[in-house]
Amino acid sequence: MTTEHLPHQIEEALREAGLDPAYVVDVVRRALDEDLDGGVDVTSVATVPAGQRGTLELVADAAGVTAGGPVAEAVFAVASEGRVTTSSRADGSAVVPGDLIVSASGPTRDLLLAERTALNLLCRLSGIATATRKWVDAIGDRPARVRDTRKTTPGLRALEKYAVRCGGGMNHRMSLSDAALVKDNHVVAACGVAAAFAQVRAEFPGIPVEVEVDSLDQLEEVLAAGADLVLIDNFTPAQMAEAVRINAGRARLEASGGLTLDSAAEVAATGVDYMAVGALTHSAAALDIGGHLREAT
Repeated sequence: MTTEHLPHQIEEALREAGLDPAYVVDVVRRALDEDLDGGVDVTSVATVPAGQRGTLELVADAAGVTAGGPVAEAVFAVASEGRVTTSSRADGSAVVPGDLIVSASGPTRDLLLAERTALNLLCRLSGIATATRKWVDAIGDRPARVRDTRKTTPGLRALEKYAVRCGGGMNHRMSLSDAALVKDNHVVAACGVAAAFAQVRAEFPGIPVEVEVDSLDQLEEVLAAGADLVLIDNFTPAQMAEAVRINAGRARLEASGGLTLDSAAEVAATGVDYMAVGALTHSAAALDIGGHLREAT
């Protein structure tokens, strides 16, 4: 996928964010194509003079944390074929109602064509960053870190995991190929949790391997097998604390299952290293952001 019409500063901002500019452009083009469906923006063509120019501002209507400013800028650049100039607030910034997040200036028709796609992505990513920051704040100065999962919107994983980073969280694996996670179904297929771990380690010796356990007995088994990362699933805080005691620093422990924002501090206080929270991406509410046309001439 070409990055034609993507200004150098936007391309560099995406790279610095850990995002592939070609991937972002592909997401943007698919979204714009979906919006136009082979036609034109009939409302704007009918109501906006062809030569009119203006400035569109994307402004926070609620308090939160921003993510996706350069992505929104890319939407305006692609939709206008480079005819729009943009700027954005630094991702990861805290905002309150009225704060400017993204500004775009150029042909009004181009601005309005890009507006909804830019807002859809910016609101979604900022919502994830905002939700993540709440978990980070709830954990406080305890050493545990909140991590995301693969429960992401198909096609938007890299963007959504980037938003988690903007909120102060950590990413788990990006795909099935960059790390192994031995779950209950793998244990059944391999006829045992230790056997499953050993088979993955033998087949892919250089790949990080995390093993899910649902009991303290299974924890003992995988620790004896040499696991260095263990997902303790659906443990109570008391069981998590006991798991930390049994582990005695041999492996990193990740709590998962049934975690809530209200229990975040209690879980972090047990001494686990990570907290896996699928809700960061699958249930985060979009941050309320509005688009306002200014200075139409």
